[in-house]
Amino acid sequence: MSANHSVEGAPKGATDAVLVQSEEMPADTPLITGPDFNKVLNLTQLLDSYKLMGFQASGLGKAIDIVNKMREWRLSDEPVTEDEPEEYRDPKVRANTKCKIFLGYTSNLVSSGVREIIKFLVQHKMVDVIVATAGGVEEDFIKCLAPTYLGDFALDGASLRKKGLNRIGNLLVPNNNYCKFEDWLIPILDQMLIEQKEQGIVWTPSKMIHRLGLEINDESSIYYWCAKNDIPVYCPALTDGSLGDMIYFHSYKNPGLIVDIAGDIRSINNQAVFAKKTGMIILGGGVIKHHICNANLMRNGADYAVYINTAQEFDGSDAGARPDEAVSWGKIRLNAESVKIYAEASLVFPLIVADTFAKGHHAQMSKENGKKEDAN
Repeated sequence: MSANHSVEGAPKGATDAVLVQSEEMPADTPLITGPDFNKVLNLTQLLDSYKLMGFQASGLGKAIDIVNKMREWRLSDEPVTEDEPEEYRDPKVRANTKCKIFLGYTSNLVSSGVREIIKFLVQHKMVDVIVATAGGVEEDFIKCLAPTYLGDFALDGASLRKKGLNRIGNLLVPNNNYCKFEDWLIPILDQMLIEQKEQGIVWTPSKMIHRLGLEINDESSIYYWCAKNDIPVYCPALTDGSLGDMIYFHSYKNPGLIVDIAGDIRSINNQAVFAKKTGMIILGGGVIKHHICNANLMRNGADYAVYINTAQEFDGSDAGARPDEAVSWGKIRLNAESVKIYAEASLVFPLIVADTFAKGHHAQMSKENGKKEDAN
């Protein structure tokens, strides 16, 4: 469109306003396009097309790329620096030094079917550090004892209360589930108190969760696999849920148990400080989001970050804060790769895992099975 373009008879002010000449776009600017369903597309091909669809689809495509970079990075990808400690100069050590991945999630996701996805990740040692809410811990154990049911968002709260049913969105948890949880947990708290008194054990939330993971002895449990694979689980608000209720009741039945939340802060911060590279995958907001980000502040920020939540930033909330705000605090590095997807996590996290961790896992399994067949 030329600068002098006009429409005969139209007011000049209107044509000047509407027919503004545009600059030429750089030749390498991506073009918006969607998937071609005239072709048969597999999941990877479909998700790859998200990158160029725009809006939150492009955010999802970027998140998949970032998570794959977290998974695939090795210290051997980087040049050896002059001040590199001797232990990290060995090529084998460098090839085996991975990005440390922090995974955080809120309790509602463990109540939902996202629980099984998280279990898959820790079962196969695909993440290195977990931060969860109290509900994100207890709901996993409760599900080992009794099921959660699908309900409806529109169910009447007063009617449910009379029936002893608790609603989590469109999920239903019978009150009896929490009674079963109490029956299972209280004897363990009794034994922990004995060990505190007789052996001088200082229980922190992470030590307590590790212990409960061993006690549940159930392969469907997230924390069974965390305990088995030595993946630390931090929960700075451990008492904010049914676990807190049980600790409260236990303090009357058998007083004296101490859970030291301060004992975990050095541990989680050191997870970040001594890592060569870190990535954050944070589902939801609040304490789990900040706890992971603040630990990464201790190393001048994470190298990769993927946020998934529905919160907005206009109220100044930490949940709503975009990655760029975390850059201003030093929680994400200036040169980091990051994205926030404005979506409910149960919609998009399964897709991300399918095209990253799960795809990589099954490709590795096929490779190993092929080697076994060749050896036979």
